[in-house]
Amino acid sequence: MASYRGTYTAKQKKIRLILTLAALAIFLLVELIGRIPGIPFNGWSDIYAALGLAPSPVTAEGEMEVHFIDVGNADCILVRQEDKNLLIDAGERGDGDEILDYLNSHGITALDLVVATHPHADHIGAMADVIDALPVGKFLMSFMPESETPTTATYLDMLEVLDRKEIVVEEAVPGTVYELGTARLQILAPFEESKDANDISVVTRLTFGDRAFVFTGDAGTKVEKQMLSSGYTLTADVLKLGHHGSNTSNSDAFIRRVDPAYAVITCGEGNSYGHPHQEPIDLLLDMDIPFYRADVYGHIVFTTDGKELTLSTQKGGTTYE
Repeated sequence: MASYRGTYTAKQKKIRLILTLAALAIFLLVELIGRIPGIPFNGWSDIYAALGLAPSPVTAEGEMEVHFIDVGNADCILVRQEDKNLLIDAGERGDGDEILDYLNSHGITALDLVVATHPHADHIGAMADVIDALPVGKFLMSFMPESETPTTATYLDMLEVLDRKEIVVEEAVPGTVYELGTARLQILAPFEESKDANDISVVTRLTFGDRAFVFTGDAGTKVEKQMLSSGYTLTADVLKLGHHGSNTSNSDAFIRRVDPAYAVITCGEGNSYGHPHQEPIDLLLDMDIPFYRADVYGHIVFTTDGKELTLSTQKGGTTYE
């Protein structure tokens, strides 16, 4: 018996040694690849995504601000985490000066990451103006089938500035995680190319300490179903309703899975689309979720240290408008 136990222990030690050396080799390989210029690799974030795992938890340092900038019936979201800045979408064509004034008033002199959710004019309208005026570290977007690629002046102007300024452009891939200081931005969608520009919206989940935000672009109920079956974590403290509160998005199942403490609706006063539609509003009321409309509150800003979450708005108004 003693001889068997001694042999078994020796085998255990050998296995442990092999596993330790293998783990060390993988660690060194990941770190080495991450340092090679020109390779689109986000280190351990990509490894976690490839294995279908959530990114490793990160201790929040300092504060994070999420600004839903009021640009009418359009989207423009600024995220600040210490000295790192993220911009998601850039309003309508003609909103460039207003957006840049807002960024300047908050001391933004560069953007580390910019996300264009999809190529509709109410999301990339002033993107060319913004990225032409400020240094941009990385630009993230999704792509439509080549036969459906937009040829609008707004889209082409954006591409021209990206090319002229040699800004790094990456395609949005679900599972990929981007660092913003000690905040993390995970791509949740799109999962496939589509002729419907709304359904290639880049949907993201931003985490900072114990707090999370989900930004949906104009993703419709089809994409929501895909996210529900994806295995990704969808829960969040704050949900930006899809498509300005339209009933083509914001399904009962999706909102209940996200289970937000607050909802934000980026809609313009008296818009011709009737946004937000009554169905999503009724659902929020039924779930007792406070919601904040840009047409009522103006700029909507959340601030968090990773634990506490505070809210401020540009102007007053009734929450359940």
